[in-house]
Amino acid sequence: MTDASPTSHSNVTDPVRHGYARYEQQASRWLGRYTQQGGQVFCGAGCFACCNMPIRVSLAEALIMTAALNPEQARAVEAHARAAVANARTARSDEQYVQRHRDEVGYCPILNRETGGCSQYAARPTRCRDTFSAFPATYCESGSLERMTRREQAEYRREVARTPGTDGELHFIAPLEHLSEPIWVAAARAMRQEWGIEVWGDFWLLTTLGADPKFMGAVTRGDTRAAWQLASGRGLAHRALLEME
Repeated sequence: MTDASPTSHSNVTDPVRHGYARYEQQASRWLGRYTQQGGQVFCGAGCFACCNMPIRVSLAEALIMTAALNPEQARAVEAHARAAVANARTARSDEQYVQRHRDEVGYCPILNRETGGCSQYAARPTRCRDTFSAFPATYCESGSLERMTRREQAEYRREVARTPGTDGELHFIAPLEHLSEPIWVAAARAMRQEWGIEVWGDFWLLTTLGADPKFMGAVTRGDTRAAWQLASGRGLAHRALLEME
């Protein structure tokens, strides 16, 4: 493989696209049964309370978004990736990293804040597809659970425990997350078969690196050392945000 353009990696992106299509069908059927039985889903058009959360993806997924972005969006995604790296370098814990990502790094630049919708909806990654809330959006906002009193937290836990579809701990619908697992498996297998390595990490960082011909050239050769050096040279490498094996 010599061409490292974002559109030349169909052997790794096609299995993911097929996984997305299967997931949409399976999730639609599951949601139909869930709502018929009285379950509620509070996610909908214009709701973006979760769109400031950090997201871990495969490079196979990120390449789909890389190919979809226009130049202005690509620049905004790179700025977001650099902010995520800066956060990772100074965060004292995973909890602080996540909180500061939500509060300071902020909302995904692909989000259209006017409409509340994703401007590249068809290319959105797995985590954006399989996150559904059984509670109103206010519970998905940054700091919502932390601001609760002890009594409110106890009531939240009781309500989660008796709400069908949750894992008993958080208000997100667990079976829809489980249904997406084959996408991750397909991505891992495709990367391993095509490149001999797997690449995982921050969504915005990998989407940016996916447009870098030199980085992708190293990846397609299975040269993790060269890929890391190229990412590091651009200031886009951090062990928590870029994993290659």
